Amino acid sequence: MSLLRFLSFLLLGAVAVALATQPVSVQAQLATSLSVIFLLAFLWRFARGAEARQLFIALALFVVLRYVYWRVTSTLPPLSDPVGFTCGSILLAAELYCVAMLLLTLVVNAEPLKREPAPQIEDEALPAVDVLVPSYDESASILATTLAAAKSMDYPADRLNVFLLDDGGTEQKCAHPDPEIAERARARRASLQELCAALGCYYLTREHNERAKAGNLNAALEHIDGDIVVVLDADHAPFRSFLRETIGYFFEDDRLFLVQTPHVFLNPDPIEQNLRTFRHMPSENEMFYGVTQRGLDKWNAAFFCGSAALLRRAALDDAGGFSGVSVTEDCETALELHAQGWTSVYVDKPLVAGLQPQTFAAFIGQRVRWCQGMLQILLLRNPLLKRGLEPLQRLGYLSSMSFWFFPFPRLVFMLAPLAFILFDVKIFVSNIEEAIAYTATYVVVNAMLQNYLFGRVRWPWVSELYEYCQGVFLSKAILSVLLRPHSPSFRVTEKGATRAQDRLSELAWPFFAIYGLLAIGAVVAVYRCVAEPGVRQLIVFVGLWNFFNLVTAGVALGAVAERRRREKHPSLPVERRGALALGEEHVRVAIEEVSAGGCRLRAATEADAEALAAAKQTEGRLFIDSVVDAARRPSLSARIVGVAADGRRHLVFALTQPQDHLALADLMYGDATALERFQAARRKHKGIVAGTAQFLWWGAIEPLRAFAYLRPRAGEAARSEPPPIAELPSIFGRRQPRLRPPSKVKTPPAIERERSVRHESV
Repeated sequence: MSLLRFLSFLLLGAVAVALATQPVSVQAQLATSLSVIFLLAFLWRFARGAEARQLFIALALFVVLRYVYWRVTSTLPPLSDPVGFTCGSILLAAELYCVAMLLLTLVVNAEPLKREPAPQIEDEALPAVDVLVPSYDESASILATTLAAAKSMDYPADRLNVFLLDDGGTEQKCAHPDPEIAERARARRASLQELCAALGCYYLTREHNERAKAGNLNAALEHIDGDIVVVLDADHAPFRSFLRETIGYFFEDDRLFLVQTPHVFLNPDPIEQNLRTFRHMPSENEMFYGVTQRGLDKWNAAFFCGSAALLRRAALDDAGGFSGVSVTEDCETALELHAQGWTSVYVDKPLVAGLQPQTFAAFIGQRVRWCQGMLQILLLRNPLLKRGLEPLQRLGYLSSMSFWFFPFPRLVFMLAPLAFILFDVKIFVSNIEEAIAYTATYVVVNAMLQNYLFGRVRWPWVSELYEYCQGVFLSKAILSVLLRPHSPSFRVTEKGATRAQDRLSELAWPFFAIYGLLAIGAVVAVYRCVAEPGVRQLIVFVGLWNFFNLVTAGVALGAVAERRRREKHPSLPVERRGALALGEEHVRVAIEEVSAGGCRLRAATEADAEALAAAKQTEGRLFIDSVVDAARRPSLSARIVGVAADGRRHLVFALTQPQDHLALADLMYGDATALERFQAARRKHKGIVAGTAQFLWWGAIEPLRAFAYLRPRAGEAARSEPPPIAELPSIFGRRQPRLRPPSKVKTPPAIERERSVRHESV
């Protein structure tokens, strides 16, 4: 940002503050706020472009600043009422935190950057790439999918090496004093060694499980020497074009250390699953990856998110490897490298498909780790004090880290109206006219601003829902970090668990308690509104606040009332062609949806439909028109398991050979435009009125379902866990071999050649 532009913004800000602090009558304030709301609606409907966006933000901020000035100067209870003053100050502090986060968000997202595609590089000039897939307890089937997809990426084979970093089969675990744990680790190691050998990947493990994922990655760096390191979580499968779409950025900037791509998930998180929103509502992380990371990218502050990213090896060497002081090694590593003058790039294009936690408990466990890790970095690597960062980089990191204090204000907002309704504690001093002129218009303008900026990636009130659901449990996690910043330990997020029955989450009971408390508050508010005419207007206003909280708590009950998951494997809509061989019949088919377990297809033509309908055999083989080589047609053993009313066939795959996983990778991850279409289908803007109506509907029906789940069900099955690897049959149709000594493991070429011989730096 130029000095002239900075001074212009500073001057405009000073003028805005001066106008926002002018004393006016309540009627003038209401007229001003309503005029701004009208102008915002006009801009939203008729104006486009960067100038209209900046004007929209400026007008909305004017109302926000007017509200903040009024709240700070006119609404705190007097000191003569210590209980009211204390409660009012806590509420004001929570509001000021939210305003501060809003301002940081607007700074970060002032001009989200849309990058040009990466330049395409000739094969002869491409650098050596090492793909690292750290793993701890993921199943062999999940790992096979990821490794096969990584091996199938469009890149010269002699410059692409894929490594499985197995922290579940370390020497420490194989020699564990508990024989059962030791045997499980040895069986896991043998199974994954066989898997890697069959897929042409390399298996690496280490002596001790130290420093979790960061330690695992750093141990692997000692055995590889490619110029570019790709990090993929064990359940994040890359599409074929991943490297071609990203590697070229390293040729444009010698100081580039990171190219980060978004995380897109093929399965719903627990809230999406339980509210049935997965297919039509933007995912919770869409706001971060669809807008915020682009905003950070504008200021060279987009950071490493742990997976789906490329990093320059030279930069990692400068930083001493992956940082591991916190439990979020990704953001910490990016902070260190940004401070050393390295740059980053964010590519807003979905190129990797992953999996999310499938239970509410696992979801909360994941968020606890993220929350604790980001706060660890804030306390131990404070970006405001970190030398080498640019001012806007500091604000970007500060925004991402301080966001995780949201549980405290969220719980304050949830419980604050009860102080007045139940105990007549004056948490703020105001009459109904002021409340409408300032508070109500502020809420409307804030909702319009959020929907204007993020409406395509976040529906109205969904942020409040997610923050409330997490805030109930994250408060304790935050306190533990504040008291002991070094105490949190890395815990792997559980994924892949299935449920045979509907049930309540084991974490559901606090939500029932809060819902009951808010319901009591609603009843008391109605009673006081009837019985106490002197406070009727204020009770109505505070009662509406409590009613919104009750609705949010009701939707949260639906979020923790876990529906059974019918699908075993997440699927992806595709547009692929192939042929289904059923005995002597070969029928041309269009493949419409595919998963690791099977696919849905239809006949390509009417003639093929007749042949497919006449086919008697259900066993066959699906030949795929490859996106790699037209002359090569990978195939999968398939069995017809169902026929829909419209004639579409449902097939199940039998993945018994290593080439089956490579064929599946070609079919499911060969065309990245399928993931783009999948994501675009969910990015549907929902306006404030429609979004509010949807939220009220959930608030009405979801508590009924949650309370119905309280009734015990005969024969209800507990959540099933994946069987131990030692009990799994080999993925290649034979029993697992006994543990081979490490010396028999296929040695990476990077270890065989002299360490002094390095590829030329990009």
